[in-house]
Amino acid sequence: MKLNDDEKAMADGRDGPAVQRAMDLLMRYGQALGAERLVDTNNVCGTVSATTPFMRDFALSKGGMDAVFSEFNLDSDDVVEIPPVKTFTSHLQLGFDPAHAEMMGVSEDVVKFYRKGEGYIAGHGIQLMNTCTPYQVGNIPTRGEHCAWMESSAVVYCNSVLGARTNTEGRESTGAASLTGKIPYWGYHMPENRLGTHLIELDVEVTSTSDWGLLGYFIGEQVQDKVPVVHGLTDVPNLARLKHFGAAAASSGGVEMYHLVGTTPEALTREQAFGRNRVVETLRYGEAERRRAYEQLNHTADDHDVDYVMLGCPHYTIEQIWEAARLIQGRKVHANSALWIFTPRAIKALADQNGYTKIIEDAGGVILSDSCSAMSRAAPKGTKVVALDSAKQAHYLPAILGVQAWYGSTAECIDAACTGRWAGRYA
Repeated sequence: MKLNDDEKAMADGRDGPAVQRAMDLLMRYGQALGAERLVDTNNVCGTVSATTPFMRDFALSKGGMDAVFSEFNLDSDDVVEIPPVKTFTSHLQLGFDPAHAEMMGVSEDVVKFYRKGEGYIAGHGIQLMNTCTPYQVGNIPTRGEHCAWMESSAVVYCNSVLGARTNTEGRESTGAASLTGKIPYWGYHMPENRLGTHLIELDVEVTSTSDWGLLGYFIGEQVQDKVPVVHGLTDVPNLARLKHFGAAAASSGGVEMYHLVGTTPEALTREQAFGRNRVVETLRYGEAERRRAYEQLNHTADDHDVDYVMLGCPHYTIEQIWEAARLIQGRKVHANSALWIFTPRAIKALADQNGYTKIIEDAGGVILSDSCSAMSRAAPKGTKVVALDSAKQAHYLPAILGVQAWYGSTAECIDAACTGRWAGRYA
C-alpha cells in the first residue's frame, strides 16, 4: 500500500504502540482487500465494550479494558496502553440493557464490570450512543463523507439515504480507524462501485413500513451483494420505512447500498443511478413476489399463540414509539405474552418526557435500550413464539433463539401482544 508521510510516521511508531498496531492492522487489511491506499475518515461507528461473562473474565485476567481493546480491536497479543481516539467515534449496541439486566438474564457482576467499561469508553472520547441506528441520535455524516461503520443496517442507510461512504467494517477495523483516522480506500468509498447494477420495477404500491420490509427482503435475496435500483415508487418513504427496507435487504442478501429513483441522493434519475453501468438484470416486484417474501419470512411459524412481541430492530424511532403508544393505549398485554420495545437511550428519554413510556408500561410493556433480542440472546422465559415487525429480526431470531417467528405490521404485533394470538394479513 502507498502511505503518505503522516501514515508512515504512525506506522513507524511516532504516536505510540497502540497507533502503530492500528496502522499495521489497517495495512494488512487493506492489502488483503487489494486497496492501494488509505483514506481519511472522521466518522467511526464501532464497538469497544465487554458485555459478556467471557470478555469480563478476559479483561480481569489480562489487565482491564486496555487488554480487551488490544486483543479484540487491534488484533494484538500484547496489551498496549490505548490513547484517546483520534477521530469522532460512536459506540454501537451492546449485549444487554444495563437498566433491565435482571429481566434479560444478566448477572450483577457483568453489569458492574460494564459500568466500569462505560467510564473507560467515554474517557477515551467515544460517544456512548449504544445503538444500531446512530443516525437517529446525532451521527449524521454528510454526502460524500468517508466513514468507517459497523452494523449492516446502519451501513446501508449511511451509503444509500445519507450518501456518505462506508463499507461494512468490523470491530477490528473500526477500532484501528478510531485511533488513526484512516480506513482502506476500496469498495463503496470508490465512486464507480456505488453505481447501480440491478433494476427493480415495482408493479404494486409500497407504502406501509411492513411492505417496505417485504420489498427489502425480496431484493436482498435476488441481488445478494449488488446495488439495486428501485423504480416506480408512488410515495416518498420516511426514515422508519427506509430503515426497515435497508435492514431487510442486508439480511436476506448482503446489500450495502441501494438507489431509489427520485428519492435517494445519488439517484435523482435512473440514468444517474446506473451511470456508465449497464443493467445486469431487470426484476419485477408485484403481488406474487410480495406474498412469497411474506411466506418466506413466516415459514418458521405454525403456532398462533404468541409468547413474546419484540419491536425495535433496527432500534425504534420516536415516531414508531409514538405509534406503538397510540395502538396500545387503554389496552393490556395478555397474561401469556410480553412486549419489549428497543430504542436508543436518547430516544427512550424523549419517550419518557412525552409520556409514551408510561402508556406502554401501564399496558404491561417495557421500553429497553442499548441492545435487542438478537444481540443479547434474551427473551422472556419460556418464549416459543415471537411476533415481529422487523424482517431482519424475523430472518435471524428463529436461528438465534430457536423460536417460531411471525412477521407483520406494528398494529398486528400490538394486537398479538394484547390478545396472545397472531392474526396477520394472511393468517
